[in-house]
Amino acid sequence: MKKLVSLIALVMAMMMVCLPFMASADESKTLNIISWEGYVDEDTIAAFEQETGIDVIWSPMSSIDEMLLKVQQSGGEGYDLILSSDYSLDILRQEGLLQPLDMSKLSNYGNLNPLYLNQFYDPNNEYVVPYVSGCVLIVYNPELCPIEITGYADLWNEELRGSIGTLDLSRVIIGITLKTLGYGMNETDPAILAEAKDKLMQLYPNILTFGDNESYTALSTGEASVGLVYASFASLLLQENPDMKVVYPSEGLGFGVDGWVLTAASQNVDNAHLFLDYLMRPEVAAHNAEWQGYTNVNKAAEEYLSDAYWANPAVNIPAENMEGSEIVQNIGDAETIYTDIYTEFKLQ
Repeated sequence: MKKLVSLIALVMAMMMVCLPFMASADESKTLNIISWEGYVDEDTIAAFEQETGIDVIWSPMSSIDEMLLKVQQSGGEGYDLILSSDYSLDILRQEGLLQPLDMSKLSNYGNLNPLYLNQFYDPNNEYVVPYVSGCVLIVYNPELCPIEITGYADLWNEELRGSIGTLDLSRVIIGITLKTLGYGMNETDPAILAEAKDKLMQLYPNILTFGDNESYTALSTGEASVGLVYASFASLLLQENPDMKVVYPSEGLGFGVDGWVLTAASQNVDNAHLFLDYLMRPEVAAHNAEWQGYTNVNKAAEEYLSDAYWANPAVNIPAENMEGSEIVQNIGDAETIYTDIYTEFKLQ
């Protein structure tokens, strides 16, 4: 009997030792991502899960500011990959919250278009895998809009009172205001920003609604006649109503790149690299660019893109219109000034 008890105790002890390894094995089949809801379509995720057996756990974020706060407070704990906009990735990189990618595990990295590499947020191509690129565009319904729109400055026209749906991002809204004044989108001079604030306050009566989905819905239903929207929403609106006009603002376009980064606290590094390499397959990248309605950043994917995609003015912007375009950058402490201006603007 004593031998039996001892044997049971030994087995139990061995089980207790094995439990952490069992948990680790379960953990190794997961991948934790934080980004906007639905930024990779469900079919792509399902195909990756079926091929690899890795369970993708998606944590939706409502805004870049929310994501930054979560990652900064936790040190990235609980997240493996982040998909967000360029300047926010630069903030995370400079704060030491990312780890370099292992290029030996990214066999498809060479498929990327060099135009989107060596950017300010990742000058040595160590941290970021570009996903898509896009511009903020003006879209309007010529049947409902009382004026012809050619640039950002037209958004201040009194005839557009209560007619505009706009995305809800301080850097972009203040950025286009700066452009109407002849400045760049990344100004940090307090005097220039004060001038932009005075101009911005005058725009408020023309705003009907804030938010990506809200503005898309308002334009789709005809409640709004003008929109300041991301390329993906412009693409959706054009599909619904080909008579919609897409404007490349005369003051110059602002564009951005959304990319993937690996958190310094990632517990599933191999899984993360498998997922990134999967997304860089030409046919997968082409599918995602078309599905998102954004500009493709994968050179090898170009042959898989449809004629309809190439004909879409929201994603295939002529080179001459991209000349002089600006990218929203990390402006350090001046970010607080933008936030304060925008908060006051929305509280009118």
